[in-house]
Amino acid sequence: MDSEKRIKDLLLSSKISPELYLITEKVINKERITFDDGVLLFEKGELGFLGTLANYIREYKHGDTTYFNRNFHIEPTNLCVFDCKFCSYSRMIKEKEDGWVMTEQEILEIVKSYQDKPVTEVHVVGGVLPQLNLQFFCELLKKIKTLRPELHIKGYTAVELEYMFRKAKVSVKEGLQILKEHGLDSLPGGGSEIFHSEIRDQICKDKCTSEEWLEIHETAHSLGIPSNATILYGHIEKFEHRVDHMERLRNLQDKTGGFNTFIPLKFRNQGNQMSNIAEGTTIEDLRNYAVSRIYMDNFAHIKAYWPMIGRDTAQLSLSFGVDDIDGTIDDSTKIYSMAGAEEQNPTLTTQELVILIKQAGRKPIERDTVYNEIMDYSDFVFEDEEVEQPV
Repeated sequence: MDSEKRIKDLLLSSKISPELYLITEKVINKERITFDDGVLLFEKGELGFLGTLANYIREYKHGDTTYFNRNFHIEPTNLCVFDCKFCSYSRMIKEKEDGWVMTEQEILEIVKSYQDKPVTEVHVVGGVLPQLNLQFFCELLKKIKTLRPELHIKGYTAVELEYMFRKAKVSVKEGLQILKEHGLDSLPGGGSEIFHSEIRDQICKDKCTSEEWLEIHETAHSLGIPSNATILYGHIEKFEHRVDHMERLRNLQDKTGGFNTFIPLKFRNQGNQMSNIAEGTTIEDLRNYAVSRIYMDNFAHIKAYWPMIGRDTAQLSLSFGVDDIDGTIDDSTKIYSMAGAEEQNPTLTTQELVILIKQAGRKPIERDTVYNEIMDYSDFVFEDEEVEQPV
């Protein structure tokens, strides 16, 4: 795709306001845009304009390459001591009849079920319970590594970790070092939601603060533990809250370089305390991906989580700055299906993921968790050509 020609044509267009023209010049010159620029893009940037800028950045960083990995999720419990208003997944402890708590053996049986499958990552996240403490997870990590030494364990949001370390009476650094020694390889990006206190106090006041979230990830990076970063968008926040959130992450990435990817997560309104708030449109989803790609200049990757937004929007997002659509998942997460996401049974085979990416005119590359390339599927021919292709 000739994204450079498109962006030059965009500069010559008389339809662009002087302010957007200046932002376009910054993008072409690979200059960092400001906070005010970010807000302006949300307020004034039309979808086609934002897509052109974001795709230009995506293509000079990655060309047509689109990443995916082979992974599965383990969610030890959906019972939780915290009461996040947007969450459709968790249940309070008093609602335990509607929840689950897995034993160590049940978790290990899931890992064993993948023993002969070419997965490279297990993603372990869930609710927060006192009995699922630091000691429990240390033993679990050690036993997973015994079963599959090569399996990358991406585990525990900053929300889980803050509670875990507080109850164990250890510092953030001590707690992370202990988990690393037992087998933890990286952190997911969940729990950040929106950093600005004006919004955070309304949607998740009782869990870890924004400052604690950032401290945990900064400390992880200092210990050689990479992590992801997320944002929960499309609820009661304003554009300036989104940009404030990205600004804090961008600043930390400048300092540590430890983030693998940025993942915008769409608010879904089914079965939670914010169900009165309408969900955003697909157009707004694509605009948000695009602004994220433009703003987060020091993040190598922007990921669209396909089980949350659906396969069609995931394909479209590849022209709006996204270069990663996550992994095979294998029907092993309930976090978004319980909130009303398009994918109620989120699983795609490697073949289906490859076809989905190729249909969008992109180059499918299997990666590991930290973006080492495992296999180029551009010219790969599958034995079974009868698998139904995603639309």
